[in-house]
Amino acid sequence: MIKGCINYWAPGLYQFKDYQRAWLGDDIRASFSVIAVALPVAIAYAQLTGVSAIVGLYSCALPMIVYAFFGTSRQLITGPDAATCAVVAAVVAPLAGGDPVVYWQLVITMTLMTGGWCLLASYFKLGILADFLSRPILLGLLNGVAITIIVGQFAKVLGLSFNKDQMLEQLIETPLMLTNVQWQTVMISAATAIIYFVCKRFKPTWPAAMFAIALAALATWAGQLNNFGVDIVGTVDGGFPVFQAPLFSLADGQELVMPAFNLAMVSFVSMMLTARSFAAKNGYEIDADKEFRALGFANIASALSSGFAISGADSRTAVNDANGGKSQLVSIIAGVSIGLIAIFAYQPLEFIPIAALGMVLIIASFSLLDLKGLWALRRRDKSAFYLAVTTFIAVLAIGVIPGITLAVLLGLFQFVRIVMRPSDQILGLSEQGRVRTIDSGNKAKPIPGLLIYRFNSPLTYFNAPYFKRQLLKHVYLTDKKDLSCVIIDSVACFTHMDVSVMSMISDLQIQLKKQGVRLILAGRKRQLRSWCDVMGIPVGDGGIIIRSDMYLAIKLSACYREAVAEGNIVELQRNEYHKQEADTNISAEI
Repeated sequence: MIKGCINYWAPGLYQFKDYQRAWLGDDIRASFSVIAVALPVAIAYAQLTGVSAIVGLYSCALPMIVYAFFGTSRQLITGPDAATCAVVAAVVAPLAGGDPVVYWQLVITMTLMTGGWCLLASYFKLGILADFLSRPILLGLLNGVAITIIVGQFAKVLGLSFNKDQMLEQLIETPLMLTNVQWQTVMISAATAIIYFVCKRFKPTWPAAMFAIALAALATWAGQLNNFGVDIVGTVDGGFPVFQAPLFSLADGQELVMPAFNLAMVSFVSMMLTARSFAAKNGYEIDADKEFRALGFANIASALSSGFAISGADSRTAVNDANGGKSQLVSIIAGVSIGLIAIFAYQPLEFIPIAALGMVLIIASFSLLDLKGLWALRRRDKSAFYLAVTTFIAVLAIGVIPGITLAVLLGLFQFVRIVMRPSDQILGLSEQGRVRTIDSGNKAKPIPGLLIYRFNSPLTYFNAPYFKRQLLKHVYLTDKKDLSCVIIDSVACFTHMDVSVMSMISDLQIQLKKQGVRLILAGRKRQLRSWCDVMGIPVGDGGIIIRSDMYLAIKLSACYREAVAEGNIVELQRNEYHKQEADTNISAEI
C-alpha cells in the first residue's frame, strides 16, 4: 500500500529502491559535468529573462531536486531553457513598467501559474498533449525563438542597446547603431567566443561555456574593464531566497493566466521530446501524466525559491547521459551543489560581463536553430513544411507569445482537419483473394455489383456529413445497373457511439434502399447491433445488414457468389482479414 502510494506520487524516489552501488561513481562524475554546464547557462538565461544572475541559480537548485523525486525519467535534467525564458521576458516586460521589483514578482507569479496549469493537466490526465504540438510546429517555433534570441543579444555583444522591442524593428535599427559600437565590449565578446570554440575543439568533454565565462570575468576583474564601458552583472544579492508580497495589481496578474498556459504547453512538449529520446536510448518507459505533474511541482518549487519558469534541458540531459549518469541522484547532487553556490559562493558572479553572457546565449541559440531540418520538410511533407514555416514566420513577425498561441491553434486545426476530411478508399480483391485498395497499381479489382468503402477516421458528428457525401459520390460514379450492395468497413470508422452518426447511417440506408442498393456494415457486429437497437434502426431484412467481418460480408452477398460461380474471382482468404482486423483493433487501443 505504502510502496504503491510512493510509486504513484513520487516515482523517482521509488526508483531508488533498485539503486545499484556500482552506479555511484558514474552518477557523481555526471553530476559535476552537469554543474559545469548548468552554472554559466543558468546565469545567461537569467540575463535573458531580465532578472538577477542569482535567480538563474535559484531556478536550477530546488527544481532539480524536486524533479528527481517526482519525475519518471532517469536522465532528464530540469532547469532554465531558452524558449521558456524568452516567453517569460516577452510577457512580463510590458506589464512591469520598468520597475525591477514588480518585474521579478511577475516572473515568479507566472512561474507559479505555469506550475498550476501543469498540475491541473496532470490531474485530468492530459499527458497526451505531448503529441498535440506536432514536430513541424515545434520545429518552426524553436527556430523562430532562436533567431529572436540571437537578434536580441546582438546589441549586447557590441555594447549597444536597442530602442525597439519587436525583433523586426531591432533588425531595421541595427545598421544605424553600428557606428556606436563599444570596442572593449566587442573584444570581450570575441574572446568569449574564441575560448568557447577552442575548448570545444581540443577538449570537447570540458565545460566550454563555464571556462569562457570564467576567463572573461577574470579578465574584466583584473583589468577593471567595467571602468572602461564594459557592462558587468554587478552586485549580486545571494544567500537564501527571500519572498516578498506582490506589488502588482490584480489586473496584471490576470494578464499572465493564458500566457502561463501557453508556456506550460510548450515547456511540457519540449521536455517530453527530450525525456522520451533518452528513455528510448536507455531502454525504459516514462509516464506522460506523471511527467506533467513533476514539471508542475518543479515550477512551483522554482517560484517558491524565487526562480523563474523551467523545463527539460536537452543540453544538460545530453551531458548527463554522455557522462554515464544512471539515476536521478545526478539531479540531486547537482541541485544541492548549485544551491550551496547560490547561498555561500555567489560573490564572483558580479564580475561576469554582460557581453560574455550574450555570446553564450547566441551560441546556445544556434543549437536550437535547425533551418536545414525545416527546409528538409519541403521534400518529405509539404503540408508539414507549410505548417512549420507559418509558425516560424509568426514568431518572427508578431512575437513569441502570439506565435506560440498560433502554434497551439495550428496544432488544433491540423488535428480537426485530418479528422474532418480524412482519406478514403474503394476496396476490391487481389488475384490471391485478399481485400486491397483499388489504385493505379491494378493489384486489386472491384467485385461486380459491390462497392466496398473504407473511411480512414473515427466517425463523429462533425465528419458524418462528409462521410455521407463521399460515399454517395462513389455510388454515383458506379454503374447503377450493376450495383446491388454497398459494404462499409466498420472497423476503421465506427469506434464509439454517436447519435448524429447513427442517424446519418439510418438516412443513408433509406436513401440507398430507394435506389435498390443494400447497405452492409462489416465488422464490430455486437457494438453496431446494440447501437442500432438504442437508436431504433432496423437491422436485417429491410434494414441495415451487419456482418462480423469484411470477408464474411463479401461472401454472403449474392453478387459475390455469382462471380465465383462464373469463375471471375477466386475464393476469399478470410484469415488474412482477421489478422488485419486484429491489428487495427490493437492500433485503436494504443
